[in-house]
Amino acid sequence: MLDKTKGLKEMSSKKLKKLSAEDKLKLAKKYKLKKEDLISMLRNIYVSRKLDDAEITMKKQSKAFFQISGAGHEGVLTAAAFAMKPRYDWFIPYYRDRALCTGLGVTPYEMLCQANGNIGDTASHGRQMPAHWGNVKLNIVNKSSCTGTQFLQACGVAEAGEYLNSLDAQGDDVGTDNFKDDEVVYTSCGDGTTSQGEFWEGLTTACVNKLPVLFHVEDNGYAISTPTFVQTPGGSISKAMDEFPGLKVLECDGNCPIESYATFVEAVKHIRAKKGPVLVHSHVTRPYSHSLSDDQSMYRTKEELAEEKVIDVFNSYPKTLIETGIMTESEVKELLDEVSKEVRQAMNDAIATEWPKPEDSLKHIFSEDVDITSSEFDTTPTLEGKDDIPMAGAINAVLKREFASNPLLRMFGEDVADFSQLEKLDNPDLSGKGGVFKVSSGVQRASKEGQVFNSPLAEANIIGRAIGMAMRGIKPVVEIQFFDYIWTAYMQLKNEMATTRYRSGGDFKCPMVVRVPIGGYLRGGSIYHSQCGESLFTHVPGICVAYPSNAADAAGLLRTAIRADDPVMFLEHKHLYYQGYNRTADVGEEYMIPFGKARVAREGADATIVAWGALVQKSIEAAKRVESELGVKIEILDARTLVPFDMDAVKKSLEKTNRLLICHEETKTSGFAGEIAARVNEECFESLDAPILRVTARDSYVAYCPTSEDYILPQIDDVYDQLKKLLSF
Repeated sequence: MLDKTKGLKEMSSKKLKKLSAEDKLKLAKKYKLKKEDLISMLRNIYVSRKLDDAEITMKKQSKAFFQISGAGHEGVLTAAAFAMKPRYDWFIPYYRDRALCTGLGVTPYEMLCQANGNIGDTASHGRQMPAHWGNVKLNIVNKSSCTGTQFLQACGVAEAGEYLNSLDAQGDDVGTDNFKDDEVVYTSCGDGTTSQGEFWEGLTTACVNKLPVLFHVEDNGYAISTPTFVQTPGGSISKAMDEFPGLKVLECDGNCPIESYATFVEAVKHIRAKKGPVLVHSHVTRPYSHSLSDDQSMYRTKEELAEEKVIDVFNSYPKTLIETGIMTESEVKELLDEVSKEVRQAMNDAIATEWPKPEDSLKHIFSEDVDITSSEFDTTPTLEGKDDIPMAGAINAVLKREFASNPLLRMFGEDVADFSQLEKLDNPDLSGKGGVFKVSSGVQRASKEGQVFNSPLAEANIIGRAIGMAMRGIKPVVEIQFFDYIWTAYMQLKNEMATTRYRSGGDFKCPMVVRVPIGGYLRGGSIYHSQCGESLFTHVPGICVAYPSNAADAAGLLRTAIRADDPVMFLEHKHLYYQGYNRTADVGEEYMIPFGKARVAREGADATIVAWGALVQKSIEAAKRVESELGVKIEILDARTLVPFDMDAVKKSLEKTNRLLICHEETKTSGFAGEIAARVNEECFESLDAPILRVTARDSYVAYCPTSEDYILPQIDDVYDQLKKLLSF
């Protein structure tokens, strides 16, 4: 193995060539690499490089529309593929990992079909750029363009495997055999991505939980144009991580497939022995620019590129095989000619393959297997006992019942468990936390060991890990403690959770529930405990959004969300958790409400109010005042879910009332009321006898002072005033 160094910029060619050809041959024998294995490695290296060249040709011919190469990384990635098991281990590779994927079994034709965007693309079915790897049959998880999001997802994939194994050991029928007791989860990045915070979150999570994750950092010296030593402490990620608790760190010359294979064999052996995660830091080259959109001659010298050409695996590894007598020069040439011919044929076949039908591009945004708007989710509540269960209690009851009956549910978040240590569960002197609002209290006690646990204080960590679990058949029901702090997780929510099904063409999916306390009216909540922002999620294709106003609806909608096949943002208004006016009797253990079905909270004929969350009750109170003064009847629709939204209910109501007022707590500008108004204008303008009016929060943050808060947030008087104005037209 190489000595620890300060990065590629400070690694001389002499150091990269530390092992002689004879030493490499000895190492190959030690690790039981046969002649045919060494030749197969060269073949895969050639295949990968020629695929890059083919894509570049296609791009020039306008048969591909983007290109980013894996050139220079082929040696270590070929070694990784040889040391691991497709269909057994799991892989979340990044865009340079072409040789890993060909080594695992992805064909040249499949890769070049992705470059062309046609139906032969098994990674994304024409939906993602080239080099966005994925193959459901080989356990290669479809990767997005985002850098750094993969590490937490890899932890989630690993945790899912560990949890499924534990359930299997307890005799639970988990309904899947897609887990192995000693599996390894591989995830990778370039040196630049180690600057992302989620890289460090992923490493921390893997080390704390001793997860079977192999982190591979492929260091080619540059993050586009930024050198490694500019952004990495000590110029070397392996040096920076050298004494990181719980992490085994290995470093290798990634230009030597033999040394790389030895390194990966040791890494995999360590993980399969359940000794915890490993970080492999490989030093590779980048003979081509970052992508075809980049020109590295602008920031790299001719001398540096000439040095790299010598150690580039495409040139150095054939030389090693010739020097050691494994192959002759003519055999190497014959192999390269054979591979070149194979790749040319694959390119021609890919170009001749048809593109998907344009209308198919709208498939797989939401589940096509489970329709949460259907009558299957329309059940009758039992309504036993008194109407004394608050919204928080109704949610809590659903969580307890669902978790007790389904071991594949997992809940985690900040403080959601009763205890972080299971041995405290039986301590009569400790009641347990169960969430800051006590909504998840007792769920840990009602569930199996490992179903409910506390997460780190990191929102992206919660969502990223949940995504990884969801892709393997676990149903996460996670909590973000306050909506105000969800933004560090927004990348995972918007670009990862929401797109998983779509970007993989339905091969992977991400059904999960994200419970989030939201909203103000707290007297003292101030800027960072009063935020609303539901429209920032209704805007994202692939996410369902529920926003109940009362205990019964919260229970019915939550059970539907848990049994859905899509990601759901379940927004729970903090102010409504323990109010007296929105309580319910026990709705029973099977009560569900379809999404996209509004509730008529109050029948009327003279005007329609559409509201959700805290504004439903405020609208009811305002309507009562107006009705008593003017002798009119106001119809109030509680939307209940915003995605899907019940537009039919709005149309039906407007046919009677011909007037519409929309009320929500979010700010006015770009709030969801604007979307409803636009649709009414487009779809039922003829039903309107007056302009559409809105009651919303002012375009401001919520201030701490109670009178300022009242002024900023919409009140009953605001609804009353706008309702009277609407009726005056």
